[in-house]
Amino acid sequence: MATINVTDNSWQSDVLEADKPVLVDFWAEWCGPCKMIAPALEEISDELADKITIAKMDIMENTGVPGEIGVQSIPLMVLYKDGKPVAQKLGAAPKGQLKQWIESEL
Repeated sequence: MATINVTDNSWQSDVLEADKPVLVDFWAEWCGPCKMIAPALEEISDELADKITIAKMDIMENTGVPGEIGVQSIPLMVLYKDGKPVAQKLGAAPKGQLKQWIESEL
């Protein structure tokens, strides 16, 4: 399953009420490191589809949620379980490191 796009309007249903953990990648079109990790997140989304949903939120198009939770730097990945943030990772990393971090937090 490919990554999904989350908006301020879909946040409640897509992330907070999800039936499995959701990793939200906060990103922007102008962010080079965000673009670097995007392909890795797509691959990880396929590889771990039965365990986690990987979602992307463009902070320029959706300012409500990032503002509420205090996103100050990107790329920022926040893992939500049962509607609550349980782990976060700031900055780009190679696919292997991202996947290992995600799996260790599940």
